[in-house]
Amino acid sequence: MTYWGVGGADAEPSHDVAIRFTGSRVEVEGHASTEKVGFDRTLVVKSRPAAGGRFAATTRIQGIASGEWEVSARRIDGGADSSERQQNSVLTARTALLTYGPAVRVWSWPALVAAGAVVALIVQGFLLSRMDANVAAAVAISALSCVLGYIGAKVWYLILHRRPISTFIRAGACIQGFLLVSLGTLVIGGALGGMDVGAVLDATTPGLFLGMAIGRPGCFLAGCCSGRPTRSRWGLFSSDRTLATRRIPVQLYEAAAALLIAGVALAAVLQVDLPVGGLVFLGSIAAYTLVRQGLFLFRVDAHTRRGRLTVSLICCAVLIGVLAASQVLS
Repeated sequence: MTYWGVGGADAEPSHDVAIRFTGSRVEVEGHASTEKVGFDRTLVVKSRPAAGGRFAATTRIQGIASGEWEVSARRIDGGADSSERQQNSVLTARTALLTYGPAVRVWSWPALVAAGAVVALIVQGFLLSRMDANVAAAVAISALSCVLGYIGAKVWYLILHRRPISTFIRAGACIQGFLLVSLGTLVIGGALGGMDVGAVLDATTPGLFLGMAIGRPGCFLAGCCSGRPTRSRWGLFSSDRTLATRRIPVQLYEAAAALLIAGVALAAVLQVDLPVGGLVFLGSIAAYTLVRQGLFLFRVDAHTRRGRLTVSLICCAVLIGVLAASQVLS
Protein backbone atom coordinates (compact mmCIF):
# COMPACT_ATOMS: atom_id res chain seq x y z
CA MET A 1 0.00 0.00 0.00
CA THR A 2 1.30 3.45 -0.90
CA TYR A 3 0.59 6.92 0.46
CA TRP A 4 1.41 9.82 -1.88
CA GLY A 5 2.29 13.18 -0.35
CA VAL A 6 4.41 16.33 -0.56
CA GLY A 7 7.31 17.36 1.68
CA GLY A 8 6.82 20.03 4.32
CA ALA A 9 7.76 23.70 4.24
CA ASP A 10 11.23 23.38 5.77
CA ALA A 11 14.27 23.51 3.52
CA GLU A 12 15.91 20.44 5.06
CA PRO A 13 14.61 17.11 6.40
CA SER A 14 13.79 17.62 10.07
CA HIS A 15 11.62 14.84 11.42
CA ASP A 16 10.11 11.48 10.62
CA VAL A 17 7.15 10.84 8.40
CA ALA A 18 4.39 8.76 10.05
CA ILE A 19 1.61 7.25 7.94
CA ARG A 20 -1.30 5.32 9.42
CA PHE A 21 -2.74 2.59 7.21
CA THR A 22 -6.04 0.95 8.14
CA GLY A 23 -8.05 -1.58 6.25
CA SER A 24 -11.09 -3.81 6.44
CA ARG A 25 -11.93 -6.74 4.28
CA VAL A 26 -14.86 -6.43 1.91
CA GLU A 27 -17.49 -8.93 3.02
CA VAL A 28 -17.21 -12.22 1.17
CA GLU A 29 -19.68 -15.03 1.72
CA GLY A 30 -18.19 -18.20 3.07
CA HIS A 31 -14.91 -16.81 4.42
CA ALA A 32 -13.43 -18.59 7.43
CA SER A 33 -14.15 -17.08 10.83
CA THR A 34 -10.45 -17.34 11.77
CA GLU A 35 -9.31 -15.02 8.97
CA LYS A 36 -8.33 -11.45 9.83
CA VAL A 37 -10.95 -8.95 8.74
CA GLY A 38 -9.05 -5.76 9.54
CA PHE A 39 -5.64 -4.25 10.24
CA ASP A 40 -4.13 -1.04 11.61
CA ARG A 41 -0.49 -0.30 10.77
CA THR A 42 1.64 2.81 11.34
CA LEU A 43 4.64 3.27 9.05
CA VAL A 44 7.41 5.55 10.33
CA VAL A 45 9.95 6.70 7.75
CA LYS A 46 13.23 7.89 9.25
CA SER A 47 14.32 10.19 6.40
CA ARG A 48 11.77 12.82 5.52
CA PRO A 49 11.77 14.13 1.93
CA ALA A 50 13.01 17.64 1.28
CA ALA A 51 10.63 20.58 1.17
CA GLY A 52 8.16 20.62 -1.66
CA GLY A 53 9.21 17.21 -2.91
CA ARG A 54 6.67 14.62 -3.99
CA PHE A 55 7.07 11.33 -2.11
CA ALA A 56 5.47 7.93 -1.82
CA ALA A 57 5.58 5.91 1.41
CA THR A 58 4.94 2.20 0.91
CA THR A 59 4.31 -0.65 3.33
CA ARG A 60 3.09 -4.20 2.99
CA ILE A 61 0.66 -6.09 5.20
CA GLN A 62 1.29 -9.79 5.76
CA GLY A 63 -0.83 -12.57 7.16
CA ILE A 64 -4.19 -11.42 5.77
CA ALA A 65 -6.61 -13.26 3.53
CA SER A 66 -6.74 -12.73 -0.20
CA GLY A 67 -9.57 -10.74 -1.71
CA GLU A 68 -10.64 -7.11 -1.75
CA TRP A 69 -9.87 -4.70 1.09
CA GLU A 70 -11.04 -1.16 1.75
CA VAL A 71 -7.86 0.71 2.69
CA SER A 72 -7.21 4.23 3.98
CA ALA A 73 -3.91 6.03 4.53
CA ARG A 74 -3.41 9.22 6.54
CA ARG A 75 -0.32 11.16 7.59
CA ILE A 76 -0.25 11.58 11.37
CA ASP A 77 3.10 13.26 12.09
CA GLY A 78 1.71 16.77 11.71
CA GLY A 79 3.82 17.68 8.71
CA ALA A 80 1.15 17.21 6.06
CA ASP A 81 0.25 20.08 3.78
CA SER A 82 -3.29 21.36 4.00
CA SER A 83 -3.97 19.98 0.53
CA GLU A 84 -3.20 16.45 1.66
CA ARG A 85 -6.19 14.45 2.73
CA GLN A 86 -6.93 10.94 3.82
CA GLN A 87 -6.44 8.64 0.86
CA ASN A 88 -8.93 5.82 0.36
CA SER A 89 -8.89 2.95 -2.11
CA VAL A 90 -10.00 -0.62 -2.64
CA LEU A 91 -7.09 -3.02 -3.11
CA THR A 92 -6.85 -6.71 -3.89
CA ALA A 93 -4.64 -8.66 -1.48
CA ARG A 94 -2.36 -11.17 -3.14
CA THR A 95 1.13 -12.66 -2.92
CA ALA A 96 3.57 -9.97 -4.00
CA LEU A 97 7.13 -11.13 -3.36
CA LEU A 98 8.60 -8.80 -5.97
CA THR A 99 6.41 -5.75 -5.38
CA TYR A 100 7.91 -2.87 -3.41
CA GLY A 101 5.97 0.18 -4.53
CA PRO A 102 6.72 3.08 -6.89
CA ALA A 103 10.16 3.49 -8.54
CA VAL A 104 11.32 -0.03 -7.62
CA ARG A 105 12.05 -2.75 -10.19
CA VAL A 106 13.43 -5.65 -8.16
CA TRP A 107 14.27 -7.86 -11.14
CA SER A 108 16.54 -5.20 -12.62
CA TRP A 109 19.27 -5.99 -10.10
CA PRO A 110 19.83 -9.71 -10.91
CA ALA A 111 19.34 -9.02 -14.63
CA LEU A 112 21.96 -6.25 -14.81
CA VAL A 113 24.38 -7.98 -12.46
CA ALA A 114 24.20 -11.16 -14.56
CA ALA A 115 24.76 -9.12 -17.73
CA GLY A 116 27.74 -7.42 -16.10
CA ALA A 117 29.25 -10.79 -15.11
CA VAL A 118 28.94 -12.10 -18.68
CA VAL A 119 30.59 -8.96 -20.10
CA ALA A 120 33.37 -9.20 -17.51
CA LEU A 121 34.15 -12.80 -18.50
CA ILE A 122 34.17 -11.90 -22.21
CA VAL A 123 36.58 -8.99 -21.69
CA GLN A 124 38.79 -11.12 -19.45
CA GLY A 125 38.92 -13.88 -22.05
CA PHE A 126 39.85 -11.38 -24.77
CA LEU A 127 42.71 -9.90 -22.74
CA LEU A 128 44.02 -13.29 -21.63
CA SER A 129 44.04 -14.48 -25.24
CA ARG A 130 46.70 -11.81 -25.93
CA MET A 131 48.91 -13.28 -23.19
CA ASP A 132 50.55 -16.63 -22.70
CA ALA A 133 47.78 -17.94 -20.47
CA ASN A 134 45.32 -20.81 -20.31
CA VAL A 135 42.22 -18.84 -21.27
CA ALA A 136 39.71 -21.66 -20.76
CA ALA A 137 40.98 -22.50 -17.28
CA ALA A 138 41.15 -18.85 -16.19
CA VAL A 139 37.63 -18.07 -17.44
CA ALA A 140 36.28 -21.24 -15.78
CA ILE A 141 37.83 -20.24 -12.46
CA SER A 142 36.45 -16.73 -12.88
CA ALA A 143 32.95 -18.09 -13.53
CA LEU A 144 33.20 -20.13 -10.34
CA SER A 145 34.48 -17.08 -8.48
CA CYS A 146 31.38 -15.11 -9.62
CA VAL A 147 29.08 -17.76 -8.14
CA LEU A 148 31.00 -17.96 -4.87
CA GLY A 149 31.30 -14.16 -4.82
CA TYR A 150 27.51 -13.85 -4.99
CA ILE A 151 27.23 -16.11 -1.95
CA GLY A 152 29.92 -14.08 -0.21
CA ALA A 153 28.05 -10.85 -0.96
CA LYS A 154 24.89 -12.29 0.60
CA VAL A 155 26.71 -13.55 3.68
CA TRP A 156 28.47 -10.20 4.13
CA TYR A 157 25.07 -8.47 4.03
CA LEU A 158 23.61 -10.86 6.63
CA ILE A 159 26.56 -10.30 8.97
CA LEU A 160 26.61 -6.53 8.46
CA HIS A 161 22.87 -6.15 9.09
CA ARG A 162 22.65 -8.96 11.67
CA ARG A 163 20.04 -10.90 9.74
CA PRO A 164 19.30 -14.62 10.28
CA ILE A 165 20.46 -17.12 7.67
CA SER A 166 16.80 -17.94 6.94
CA THR A 167 16.56 -14.59 5.09
CA PHE A 168 19.43 -15.48 2.72
CA ILE A 169 17.33 -15.52 -0.47
CA ARG A 170 15.45 -12.28 0.27
CA ALA A 171 18.45 -10.45 1.75
CA GLY A 172 20.50 -7.86 -0.10
CA ALA A 173 24.11 -8.21 -1.18
CA CYS A 174 27.27 -6.19 -0.48
CA ILE A 175 29.89 -5.56 -3.14
CA GLN A 176 32.64 -5.89 -0.51
CA GLY A 177 31.72 -9.52 0.11
CA PHE A 178 31.61 -10.23 -3.61
CA LEU A 179 35.05 -8.74 -4.27
CA LEU A 180 36.66 -10.48 -1.29
CA VAL A 181 35.36 -13.96 -2.09
CA SER A 182 35.49 -13.81 -5.90
CA LEU A 183 38.99 -12.34 -6.08
CA GLY A 184 40.19 -14.69 -3.36
CA THR A 185 38.86 -17.63 -5.37
CA LEU A 186 40.55 -16.32 -8.52
CA VAL A 187 43.91 -15.91 -6.76
CA ILE A 188 43.83 -19.35 -5.15
CA GLY A 189 42.56 -21.05 -8.30
CA GLY A 190 45.13 -19.32 -10.48
CA ALA A 191 47.98 -20.23 -8.13
CA LEU A 192 46.91 -23.88 -7.99
CA GLY A 193 46.67 -23.90 -11.79
CA GLY A 194 50.24 -22.63 -12.16
CA MET A 195 49.17 -19.29 -13.68
CA ASP A 196 50.81 -15.90 -13.31
CA VAL A 197 48.33 -14.60 -10.75
CA GLY A 198 49.36 -10.97 -11.14
CA ALA A 199 48.91 -11.05 -14.91
CA VAL A 200 45.54 -12.78 -14.56
CA LEU A 201 44.35 -10.17 -12.07
CA ASP A 202 45.44 -7.33 -14.38
CA ALA A 203 43.59 -8.95 -17.29
CA THR A 204 40.53 -9.37 -15.07
CA THR A 205 40.42 -5.76 -13.84
CA PRO A 206 38.94 -3.96 -16.89
CA GLY A 207 36.13 -6.49 -17.24
CA LEU A 208 35.50 -6.50 -13.48
CA PHE A 209 34.86 -2.77 -13.36
CA LEU A 210 32.99 -2.73 -16.64
CA GLY A 211 30.70 -5.39 -15.19
CA MET A 212 30.24 -3.28 -12.06
CA ALA A 213 29.37 -0.26 -14.21
CA ILE A 214 26.64 -2.37 -15.84
CA GLY A 215 25.35 -3.94 -12.65
CA ARG A 216 25.36 -0.91 -10.34
CA PRO A 217 22.36 0.81 -12.01
CA GLY A 218 20.43 -2.30 -10.98
CA CYS A 219 20.86 -1.14 -7.38
CA PHE A 220 19.35 2.22 -8.33
CA LEU A 221 16.34 0.56 -9.95
CA ALA A 222 15.92 -2.05 -7.21
CA GLY A 223 15.98 0.47 -4.36
CA CYS A 224 19.15 -0.54 -2.52
CA CYS A 225 22.23 1.52 -1.46
CA SER A 226 20.01 4.59 -1.79
CA GLY A 227 21.15 8.20 -1.69
CA ARG A 228 19.79 10.85 0.66
CA PRO A 229 16.68 12.86 -0.22
CA THR A 230 17.61 16.10 -1.94
CA ARG A 231 16.14 19.28 -3.43
CA SER A 232 18.85 19.46 -6.08
CA ARG A 233 17.93 19.45 -9.76
CA TRP A 234 20.48 16.66 -10.13
CA GLY A 235 18.39 14.39 -7.92
CA LEU A 236 16.31 11.61 -9.42
CA PHE A 237 13.03 10.15 -8.22
CA SER A 238 13.97 6.81 -6.68
CA SER A 239 13.20 4.63 -3.67
CA ASP A 240 14.80 2.79 -0.77
CA ARG A 241 11.88 0.29 -1.01
CA THR A 242 9.94 2.27 1.59
CA LEU A 243 10.17 5.96 0.70
CA ALA A 244 10.24 7.07 -2.94
CA THR A 245 11.30 10.69 -3.45
CA ARG A 246 13.96 12.77 -5.20
CA ARG A 247 17.31 11.37 -4.10
CA ILE A 248 21.02 11.75 -4.83
CA PRO A 249 21.66 8.93 -7.38
CA VAL A 250 24.85 7.65 -5.73
CA GLN A 251 24.51 4.25 -7.42
CA LEU A 252 24.75 5.91 -10.84
CA TYR A 253 27.72 8.03 -9.72
CA GLU A 254 29.44 4.84 -8.58
CA ALA A 255 28.67 3.19 -11.91
CA ALA A 256 30.23 6.15 -13.75
CA ALA A 257 33.35 5.89 -11.58
CA ALA A 258 33.60 2.15 -12.26
CA LEU A 259 33.29 2.80 -16.00
CA LEU A 260 36.10 5.39 -15.85
CA ILE A 261 38.34 3.00 -13.89
CA ALA A 262 37.59 0.24 -16.40
CA GLY A 263 38.67 2.49 -19.26
CA VAL A 264 41.93 3.51 -17.57
CA ALA A 265 42.69 -0.08 -16.60
CA LEU A 266 42.02 -1.31 -20.14
CA ALA A 267 44.34 1.33 -21.59
CA ALA A 268 47.05 0.36 -19.08
CA VAL A 269 46.77 -3.35 -19.86
CA LEU A 270 46.82 -2.83 -23.64
CA GLN A 271 49.36 -0.05 -24.00
CA VAL A 272 51.65 -0.01 -20.94
CA ASP A 273 54.55 -2.41 -20.49
CA LEU A 274 53.87 -3.39 -16.89
CA PRO A 275 57.01 -4.15 -14.85
CA VAL A 276 55.14 -6.34 -12.35
CA GLY A 277 51.82 -8.12 -12.65
CA GLY A 278 49.04 -6.97 -10.35
CA LEU A 279 49.78 -3.24 -10.28
CA VAL A 280 46.76 -2.38 -12.45
CA PHE A 281 44.56 -4.49 -10.21
CA LEU A 282 45.84 -2.93 -6.96
CA GLY A 283 45.59 0.62 -8.31
CA SER A 284 42.08 0.08 -9.64
CA ILE A 285 40.77 -1.47 -6.44
CA ALA A 286 42.29 1.37 -4.39
CA ALA A 287 40.81 4.03 -6.70
CA TYR A 288 37.36 2.44 -6.64
CA THR A 289 37.37 2.06 -2.86
CA LEU A 290 38.45 5.69 -2.45
CA VAL A 291 35.59 6.89 -4.65
CA ARG A 292 33.15 4.65 -2.80
CA GLN A 293 34.19 6.07 0.58
CA GLY A 294 33.52 9.57 -0.73
CA LEU A 295 30.09 8.58 -2.03
CA PHE A 296 29.12 7.22 1.40
CA LEU A 297 28.68 10.86 2.41
CA PHE A 298 25.66 11.07 0.11
CA ARG A 299 24.05 7.76 1.05
CA VAL A 300 21.37 7.12 3.64
CA ASP A 301 23.75 4.67 5.35
CA ALA A 302 26.76 7.00 5.54
CA HIS A 303 28.84 4.72 7.85
CA THR A 304 31.20 6.17 10.46
CA ARG A 305 33.40 9.16 9.69
CA ARG A 306 36.43 7.55 11.36
CA GLY A 307 36.07 4.38 9.31
CA ARG A 308 35.76 6.32 6.03
CA LEU A 309 38.84 8.40 6.84
CA THR A 310 40.93 5.34 7.73
CA VAL A 311 39.98 3.45 4.59
CA SER A 312 40.53 6.54 2.42
CA LEU A 313 44.04 7.05 3.81
CA ILE A 314 44.89 3.40 3.15
CA CYS A 315 43.65 3.72 -0.44
CA CYS A 316 45.73 6.85 -1.00
CA ALA A 317 48.80 5.04 0.35
CA VAL A 318 48.18 2.10 -1.99
CA LEU A 319 47.78 4.40 -5.01
CA ILE A 320 51.00 6.21 -4.18
CA GLY A 321 52.76 2.87 -3.73
CA VAL A 322 51.51 1.57 -7.08
CA LEU A 323 52.65 4.71 -8.91
CA ALA A 324 56.03 4.61 -7.18
CA ALA A 325 56.53 0.90 -7.91
CA SER A 326 55.66 1.34 -11.57
CA GLN A 327 58.27 4.10 -11.89
CA VAL A 328 61.04 2.36 -9.92
CA LEU A 329 60.61 -1.09 -11.43
CA SER A 330 60.32 0.19 -14.98
